[in-house]
Amino acid sequence: MNKRYQLFSEQIVQWYLDHGRHDLPWRKKVTPYRIWISEIMLQQTQVKTVIPYFKNFITKFPSQKKLSQASEDQIMAAWSGLGFYRRARNIFAAKEIIKNNYRNRFPKDFQQIIELPGIGKSTAGAIMSLAYLDPHPILDGNVKRVISRFLKKELDLIKEAELWKLSKEMINRDDCFSYTQGIMDLGATICSPSNPSCGECPISSQCLSAFKVDAVKKNKISVAKKVISMNLSLIQTEKSLLLAKNEASSIWKNLWLPFNTESVKNDIKKFKLIADQKINHELTHRKLEINLRTYVSLKELKIETNQTYKWIKKDRIDDYGLPKPISNVIKEL
Repeated sequence: MNKRYQLFSEQIVQWYLDHGRHDLPWRKKVTPYRIWISEIMLQQTQVKTVIPYFKNFITKFPSQKKLSQASEDQIMAAWSGLGFYRRARNIFAAKEIIKNNYRNRFPKDFQQIIELPGIGKSTAGAIMSLAYLDPHPILDGNVKRVISRFLKKELDLIKEAELWKLSKEMINRDDCFSYTQGIMDLGATICSPSNPSCGECPISSQCLSAFKVDAVKKNKISVAKKVISMNLSLIQTEKSLLLAKNEASSIWKNLWLPFNTESVKNDIKKFKLIADQKINHELTHRKLEINLRTYVSLKELKIETNQTYKWIKKDRIDDYGLPKPISNVIKEL
């Protein structure tokens, strides 16, 4: 290994041992299963947001075997509120493959791991390095930033293939666990996108960008979010709620929602309207304007529809995956 890269990796390992975030729940008890779930949750989501969801998920499904027995609805329910629900659907699909092809044991082979739904090269590399102590490069946003600044390369200009090559060359093969956790922690806590704390960085003495990173954030072009209007009708009895499974290929796929008002316009004439409210909810790239009407029925009636629907007992609603804004409304009923 290049001597400069060797010092880089050794300094990161020591920094992690001394200052790393050892208290994160997925680091206290390391198993391939727990690393897999944490890595999927951490895709596109900050650590502080993930922590309570990870704890809740592991409480419900503490092992690969327990997860193998879960329905898609149960997994979606445990994921509810975390967003980017495709990740939860991928976990369901992956656990079915693990159950059927690997006897409920998370695979140890890199190629088998990367073929699981929702797992790319970087996530597979993290699982290999952290769960199996088999050195593999990773390249998430934090790692890209640390490496490109260390070598004073423009991140927008450097090719992905070159970054992968550098990431592989710089990995510490004697302690790939501490190195992998360390470089991710360093990027998240010290080598931040703006105003990095170079004075606290273990590699600042040889970093070509140390104390030279522009502290001023670059102006980003603001892109207007697409506005989506939804008209929903929530029907309830004293003890149950009528919800439909959103099986269409759109936002909130396979989550449970109140019916689209247009689809039940004839049925709702039978019920008493008790609330009419507007809910604004922002997703990453879209803004939702939800018109939600709530009705009361004296009993659980059948609805004329081709959609999958259920009268769900209010005290069992946590067993079903609901979007956060709908879940918030139901909690107030």
